[in-house]
Amino acid sequence: MTTSPPPRILVFAGSARENSFNKRLARLAAERVEHAGGQATFIDLRDYPLPLYDGDLENREGLPANARHLQALLGEHQGLLLASPEYNGFITPLMKNTLDWMSRSDGERSGLALFTDQVAAVVSASPGALGGMRSLALIRQLLGNLGVTVLPSPLAIPRAAQAFGEDGELVDENQRERLDALCQRLVTMLAKLHMS
Repeated sequence: MTTSPPPRILVFAGSARENSFNKRLARLAAERVEHAGGQATFIDLRDYPLPLYDGDLENREGLPANARHLQALLGEHQGLLLASPEYNGFITPLMKNTLDWMSRSDGERSGLALFTDQVAAVVSASPGALGGMRSLALIRQLLGNLGVTVLPSPLAIPRAAQAFGEDGELVDENQRERLDALCQRLVTMLAKLHMS
């Protein structure tokens, strides 16, 4: 009997800030995915700058090169793990703009088709007491609109300035266990869906 390759999961945060709490959380999640038997690809959206979505620009010049790169990456993965910061109770412009460009058609290839059958987990960290829960509800809705199946029980990390130790790890044991469980669920579901 042949063994299926480990599920590949694309991981990124909706923040370009170097010391972003959500970028830290995304990196931790990528490590957890690996420990759970998956293959994680962490990317930093700072490395894929995109213009603000503009239909006239798209009609005139087509998809930006970085949008094509991100689409190609998405096409090589079966799952997503997104860390969604919260700006004024919403997802960040960077997250929305990135997903908008990734969902656009490139010639004959549908960007939306790349999201279909993807499975995602979402997490958030925030300096506030709610941990970014409002952004999690919105990123779940947006991903669902794109055709992505989003796992229930997202993880929100409140008071993020105190949540990470000097080693970058989550200080709270319960939060570490919840992150482990979420990443394990994502890997397990993808493995079941893609069994050969």
